[in-house]
Amino acid sequence: MRHEELFYLLALQKVEGVGDIVAKKLISHCGTAENVFQTKAAQLKMIDGIGSMVLRNLKDKLVFEKAEAELRFIEKNNINWTYFGDEKYPERLKHCIDGPVLLFASGNINLNKKRIISIVGTRQITSHGTEFCKNLIAELAPLDPIIVSGFAYGVDIVAHQAALEHNLQTIGIVAHGLNQIYPKIHKRYVSKIEENGGFMTEFWSSSNPEKENFVKRNRIVAGISEATIVIESADKGGSLITANMANDYNRDVFAVPGRITDKFSQGCNNLIKTQKANLLTSAADVVYILNWNFETKAKPIQKQLFISLNNNEQKIYDYLQKTGKQLLDIIALECDFPIYKISSTLLDMELKGVIRPLPGKLFEAI
Repeated sequence: MRHEELFYLLALQKVEGVGDIVAKKLISHCGTAENVFQTKAAQLKMIDGIGSMVLRNLKDKLVFEKAEAELRFIEKNNINWTYFGDEKYPERLKHCIDGPVLLFASGNINLNKKRIISIVGTRQITSHGTEFCKNLIAELAPLDPIIVSGFAYGVDIVAHQAALEHNLQTIGIVAHGLNQIYPKIHKRYVSKIEENGGFMTEFWSSSNPEKENFVKRNRIVAGISEATIVIESADKGGSLITANMANDYNRDVFAVPGRITDKFSQGCNNLIKTQKANLLTSAADVVYILNWNFETKAKPIQKQLFISLNNNEQKIYDYLQKTGKQLLDIIALECDFPIYKISSTLLDMELKGVIRPLPGKLFEAI
C-alpha cells in the first residue's frame, strides 16, 4: 500500500504545472494521489486554480516512468519518506501553505520533541560568530532542543558540530537528493549526524545542489522549527531569506547584534532595526521569548559547584534559599536589583539549574 501511495505521489510531483500548493489541493479534493489521476477532468476543473494545462499534463504517461525510477532508488537505499498527510510529517510544516508535499530523510530523526530551532548565517563565519554559536548551543543543551541547519559552510556546520558535541539531535536540510553530499568536505560529519539526527530534503536523487534549490530549501529550515536564529549575515544572503520566510510563517526570529562597521553584522542589525527579529545576546533571550520551561536532563547542580554563580546570582540564590518561593518583583526589590535586569538574570540561573520557575511569576531555589 505504501509502495503504491509513494509511486503516485512521485508521479504527481512530476506533472508540469503542479507544485506543492496545487498538489495539496488536488490530493485534498480527491483523497489520494492515485485518485487524482483517476478522477475525471470535469471534476478536477472545479478545483480553484486547476486549469486546462494541468488537466492536460495529468495525462502525460512519462511521469509514471520517472516515478518508477525514483521509487527504485528510494527502496534500494532504504530512504525514509513522509508526505503532508502523514502523522510523521513535521507538525509545523503542515501549517506552511507552500510546505513540500514529500520529504525524504536518512538517519535517526525523531521530531516528537517540541523544541526545534533553526540556526543559520553567513558561510564566512567570523571567530566571534563561531564562539557565540558554540556558547549558545552549550547554554541551550540542558533543554535538549533539536538543532536544524543547512549543512553548508560557516554558521551551518558550526551549529551541527556544536550540537554533536553536546549530544543534541541535529538535522541537516539539504538542497539536493540524498544520493550525494554537498559540500563534499563535510562528508566526514555525515555518519555522526545520522547517529543522532540525520538529513532531510524534498529533492529527488536527480537533483543537484543548484542555486535555486538552496533558496527553496530555506522554507523548510524556517517552517520546521519554532524559531530561526541568525548568527551573522551580510546585508544580503540566504539566511535573511530564511528569516523573512520564518516571519511569513509567524515564527519567532532572533538575530545577534554587532558593530555597525562589521560586514557580517549588517544583516542582523537590519533585522533587529526593522523589528523582524528579536535581539539575541544569550540563551536566556531564547528561553524567555519562546517561554520554554527549564527541564534539565543533566544531574542537579551540587552545592560545591555554586562557585559558578556570579555575585548577583549568588545574592538572589541565597535570598530564595532563605525565603522559599517568591515573586519576581519582590526578588528584585529585596535583592536591590534593577527590574529590567531581573528576568534575564533569573533565566541565566534557570539554565544553570539552581532555580526553577513556578506559575504566577514565582521562583524557588533548587
